[in-house]
Amino acid sequence: MSFRLTDDQRALQDAVRAFVRDACDGGVRRRAFEGDGFDREFWAGIAALGVTGVGVGSAHGGLGLPLIDLALVAEALGAEAAPGPFLGHALAALMLEKCGSEAQKARYLPALAAGELLASIALRSHDGGNRDVLYGPLAGLIVAETPDGRLCLIEETQSIVWAERNVVDRTRRFYGASLDLKDAQTLPGAEASTLLMDALAVLIAADAFGGASRMLDLTCAHVRQRVQFGAPIGSFQGVKHQLANLAAEIEPARGLYWYAALAFDERPAERSRAASLAKAHLTDRFVQTARIAIELHGGIGYTWEYDLQIWFKRALFDYAYGGTPSVHRRRAMCFDNYPSSGSRTA
Repeated sequence: MSFRLTDDQRALQDAVRAFVRDACDGGVRRRAFEGDGFDREFWAGIAALGVTGVGVGSAHGGLGLPLIDLALVAEALGAEAAPGPFLGHALAALMLEKCGSEAQKARYLPALAAGELLASIALRSHDGGNRDVLYGPLAGLIVAETPDGRLCLIEETQSIVWAERNVVDRTRRFYGASLDLKDAQTLPGAEASTLLMDALAVLIAADAFGGASRMLDLTCAHVRQRVQFGAPIGSFQGVKHQLANLAAEIEPARGLYWYAALAFDERPAERSRAASLAKAHLTDRFVQTARIAIELHGGIGYTWEYDLQIWFKRALFDYAYGGTPSVHRRRAMCFDNYPSSGSRTA
């Protein structure tokens, strides 16, 4: 098994990374964070790169690429704390591709792949009715979990009454609504709800890896410039040790989300466990990196005017959405699926 990216995968990620960094440095991240969280020009640029169709089959206008490619895009977006509806849209399109009927695919996927139709997801709610949906009012199509663990499509979203949620991560926007599923179209694919949670875990893990790596880079650059007691604070042993420890924890964890993405497409018996372990570990590391980065930046690290606080809030979102690390570690224990010469118990 080769854990190296192909030239095409590197080219895709580099193209997304370059576009997103230029846009965010140009003010997209800050404007979205302080505004409504959605920049139409930025989203159009993302769509022009083919990002909206990465997980959609070529028969319906997409690139037809595996989940690892979608995760590489998520890493590039996470590295810049890029705002917008990518997460919900990508997951909705992927679930239609994996679980939808041929008629459903033909009807929706071409517009989703082109970015002309925006989609989102609605995870199961504890009370069975009210749901929080990423960019709900903008979504023309919603893939929702049903109480019995299946997925369905909600198309008539214009009649839904939305209430914006006051969430800490303003690069992504949640809207609450009571969704009526009685007339929704069911996706016929088996284990659809489990598939959604696995894909969600992988993409958030990739986003968290990108965010943690970027925060480490920003902090290393800061401590080289910040002078205290006549020397850059990066020369102090206590600072060097903290950053070295973070680097040693973050970089090897890249393989967790890579493997989880590979298992999603090629090793279904290992898919759920690998996805949950990646989500649990990488979001933990992202929060820890954010805390240390804020501390090492000193007084400016937590101010509204300094963008580091945006990554910190992104880390809190990744940590919680779709289940905290403790939830996913418990979920991973339910899957006794690692191949071995003998039996294994969780």
